[in-house]
Amino acid sequence: MSESIVFARLDDGVATVTIDEPETRNALSQAVMEALIDTLVEVGRDTDVRAVILRTAGHVFSSGHDLKEIRGAELEAQQQTFEACSRLMQLIQQIPQPVIAQVQGVATAAGCQLVASCDLAVAAQSARFAAPGVKIGLFCSTPMVALSRAVPAKTAMRMLLTGDFVSADDALRFGLVSDVVADGDLEDAALDLARKVAAASSATVAIGKAAFYEQRHLPVAEAYERMSQVMAHNAVAADAQEGIDAFLSRREPQWQHRS
Repeated sequence: MSESIVFARLDDGVATVTIDEPETRNALSQAVMEALIDTLVEVGRDTDVRAVILRTAGHVFSSGHDLKEIRGAELEAQQQTFEACSRLMQLIQQIPQPVIAQVQGVATAAGCQLVASCDLAVAAQSARFAAPGVKIGLFCSTPMVALSRAVPAKTAMRMLLTGDFVSADDALRFGLVSDVVADGDLEDAALDLARKVAAASSATVAIGKAAFYEQRHLPVAEAYERMSQVMAHNAVAADAQEGIDAFLSRREPQWQHRS
């Protein structure tokens, strides 16, 4: 595993994945993105992990792409950078475990995209978010994919066209993050949320996460048809039957973490 990425398995089915590049403001260089992809692929296969906290070292969550790599690079190298970014953002939503961003400082450009791509995001009160590429002549087109699916269209367009920062409270109001907490409570709050997620059946959560991203862009009638099939198959699964029986029997469920 790259030294840029630190993986740690905690208790209660929770793991942390840390981008440890504070000297570059946790820039998403090609090497960092490829290392993060490799790590998340392994996490996705780890049945002992039921929730993932994605965090970074230092005072900045992520400044986005490494502009030193982009400056002067030929077209093929540019394409490799943005293709790796696209693979990373999609992978976050493809692995079975929910991924929770733990956001401190600023998250800009691809760093903001990273937050928008996570399933949940806990932000410190002082955190700020921006898609400022337009200010340097490089429109945030790939960040736009995640951003425009996380916040209302005109909010996304305003961020993209002005590059203005958005506060943590506004990010919560717009739907870019799921929780805002006092700066000193950030780590504990992210861990508490991860433990809540990990307390459920991982098989059920995996079904639900995949179904969420599948249905959200389908027409309503098609979404209902497809989700009816998903829910029927979920209902006959071992953990669903255990959960129903536990509820009706007024006892705690004993998850097998399998469908």
